[in-house]
Amino acid sequence: MPGLFVSIDGTTQEYASDPRHQSSRWEPPCGAPESVEMLCLIIFCLDLAVKSYLIGWEEFRKSKWLISYTVVICISVVDWMLSVSMECDEKLRVRRLVRPFFLLQNSSLMKKTLKCIKRTLPEIASVILLLALHLCLFTMIGMLLFAKNADQKKNGEWELHFKNLTTSLTSLLVLLTTANNPDVMIPAYSLNRCYAIFFIIFSIIGTYCLMNLLTAIIYNQFRGYLLMSVQTSIIRRRLGIRAAFHVLSCHNAQTEAQELVRVDAVLQVMSRVNMKRFYKSAITVASQQFAEQGYMDRQQFRKIFDELDKDCIKEHPPLPQYTSATLQKLQVVFSHYYLTVLGNLVALANVLCICTILVLNSEKSTEERDNYILEVINLCFILFYLSEMSVKIFAFGWRGYLSYRSNIFDGFLTVVLLILQIAIFITYRLPYSQEPSSRGVMSLWEMVRLVNMLIVFRFLRIIPDIKLMALVASTLLDLVKNLRAFAGILVVVYYVFAVFGIWLFEGAIKPPPQMSVFSLDNTTSNFSTVCGTYEQLGYWPNNFDDFAAAIILLYDVMIVNNWQAFMEAYSRYTSEWSKVYFVCWWLTSSVMWVNLFVALILENFIYKWDRSHSCSVTDVEKIRYETSVQFMFK
Repeated sequence: MPGLFVSIDGTTQEYASDPRHQSSRWEPPCGAPESVEMLCLIIFCLDLAVKSYLIGWEEFRKSKWLISYTVVICISVVDWMLSVSMECDEKLRVRRLVRPFFLLQNSSLMKKTLKCIKRTLPEIASVILLLALHLCLFTMIGMLLFAKNADQKKNGEWELHFKNLTTSLTSLLVLLTTANNPDVMIPAYSLNRCYAIFFIIFSIIGTYCLMNLLTAIIYNQFRGYLLMSVQTSIIRRRLGIRAAFHVLSCHNAQTEAQELVRVDAVLQVMSRVNMKRFYKSAITVASQQFAEQGYMDRQQFRKIFDELDKDCIKEHPPLPQYTSATLQKLQVVFSHYYLTVLGNLVALANVLCICTILVLNSEKSTEERDNYILEVINLCFILFYLSEMSVKIFAFGWRGYLSYRSNIFDGFLTVVLLILQIAIFITYRLPYSQEPSSRGVMSLWEMVRLVNMLIVFRFLRIIPDIKLMALVASTLLDLVKNLRAFAGILVVVYYVFAVFGIWLFEGAIKPPPQMSVFSLDNTTSNFSTVCGTYEQLGYWPNNFDDFAAAIILLYDVMIVNNWQAFMEAYSRYTSEWSKVYFVCWWLTSSVMWVNLFVALILENFIYKWDRSHSCSVTDVEKIRYETSVQFMFK
């Protein structure tokens, strides 16, 4: 498989973003992407026409989203026509920038999330203004402290970080993210240790106070919006239930004065409604409790719809019944919780064995390693895993065994490991007579490495058996399930900034002609660079030459580790105004979006912690549905 991605000369040129290694990229023929675009635009036009017809002209004029939908489609069609008329030779395609709107417009969750962010912006702006004031104040103080001296030996701080206003602002802005600490203060600190007080005070106020205050404000506003969303959802449901009660009671003239609804009418409606089977059966059962009376009042009618707030708690099938007393005793033993504890201890021992052998073989090449020792050890453990799975199936039965998610995870990996072991012994028989690397599609080391990865991954089975770890894991699972709206907006933001970055900086950074092409050992000749710069750090693959490379570069800047190297390089190769682009991306991603993500994690975890502080592991699983952010946005 790795060979599929390697070219003849041993480098991955087709998939490399490094301009020193790239070959000519494949470009689709003109007309092929445009045909797909036109098909999508026709679908969007039909969608807009149907929505406009259904809601009417009056409601259409009130909908800002539908009006914007129309404008974006028109812009896309005009730009598409220009692209076709110019035979796909234009450099600037506006429709690329507006494409994310189609994703936002068709997702109600994203619209509500944007509304949440919009409500948070005024408070964020006040803190960012205070942060800017703090930055400007310390910039002026720094330029006064580290002014140019007649003695050239004392100008290190001025030369590197406070030479002019732009350099001073950039240095302290990067220090705010701790990306250049302690490098920014070393020249001054080497002359006088008292200079460190300036940088320490700046970091305490800016990094530890104002930045954390920003996180607190975002969390507070975000939490308030979630609570308001829950209240709005409850109000809408109650209005809908009351309207349904009114409609059903109007069709019963005899009971209209008493405001009652016939039970058979409710059951008839429930038989036709499109709803999840669990909720439909629960509401039907709750309605049948009033079958003897034949009617329900408003309070009773509202109460039966409380079943919508509940979720299906999966019940495990009963244990199989054995007639033999011996089998019954074995069933009790094998269904005991201590068997799971023993399995976890064995899995831990297996991971420790792998870790020990990897440490002992860390200095050896793959050809020098004795992989058969590790293979035999793994075989013994895998046989235990297989026997553990077999006895659990005996104790719980097939349906009972598969009713536990941990057993599905454990059993699937055990079967995969068993298949790999069989494949290894078919390919490499013991004792072996020829070099293992000369047999099969994969070498013995590659197969053993795959087995080891799966064994280490299987060790995650311990998570459900530790209460706090199960709570954290369930919170993470909730985030994965309910982050669709946030992830969608993050994708939109990444896409927009990547397109802008390609427009502004595509091909801006090119390797110097005197630089030799890197070989696999990353050696160069005839080229020297300043320490800590983009060139010296070898950041050539991080560029805006294509969309994938732009996404990776934006991610690296979002992490804010050495992001000053990118900002400094593009300001040298283009202009000082390029720093505005990187600062805007830092504010959007690292300041705004990361804090929103932290707020979401805090909201989920704190609520779950409060609810499960005195619960068992199974109780944690039962209340998982109560913290779904997706349900909050209904």
